[in-house]
Amino acid sequence: MSEKHIIGSIEELEALYGAPSPNSLAKETGHITPHYRMMIEASPFVVLSTVGPEGTDCSPRGDPPGFVRVIDETTVAMPDRRGNNRIDSLRNIVRDPRVSLLFLVPGMGETLRINGRATLSTDPDLLESFAMDGKQPQSVIMVSVGSVYFQCQKALARSKLWDPETRIDRTSMPTAGDMIKGLTADGFDGAAYDAAYPERMKRTIY
Repeated sequence: MSEKHIIGSIEELEALYGAPSPNSLAKETGHITPHYRMMIEASPFVVLSTVGPEGTDCSPRGDPPGFVRVIDETTVAMPDRRGNNRIDSLRNIVRDPRVSLLFLVPGMGETLRINGRATLSTDPDLLESFAMDGKQPQSVIMVSVGSVYFQCQKALARSKLWDPETRIDRTSMPTAGDMIKGLTADGFDGAAYDAAYPERMKRTIY
């Protein structure tokens, strides 16, 4: 790829793409509107983006719809459920509070984006309020909203994400055990890992 084809300035970028449409600017606010609240409360899946000294991170988060709780017009709270203890996102938040959230609602083409700043809370009452199956999260991610806006449905329409006919045959892709085995050299038993996973999931999902 030739260097002459690299966009190197905002001026070049804006000349290439032109001005944004008025509606794309009007949809952005500094608070959660009633319509935006409906989307947040209907979403069972959120992508959390963070940044830290080592770079960026993007983490999937999922729970029953409404798991991201609207505290007020400029604050949302999200439980940090049990995981593998890499805590990449949390490490980043402690050192750099800037975060972004992308909300997906099954069957809906539009997505919702929140940009803001996050803190981690271990308030006992807050943790208890997010308990599932009698298990509390280790912490709750509190996000102060800087901007919020919806994204039009072109990306999901192009990808056909919600179209049942585009679903792959899962057996055509590598399993978790296959991928770990391919990255290790110590005789890891991928088949045993996969066989044990359903029961392990039941025990550790919360």
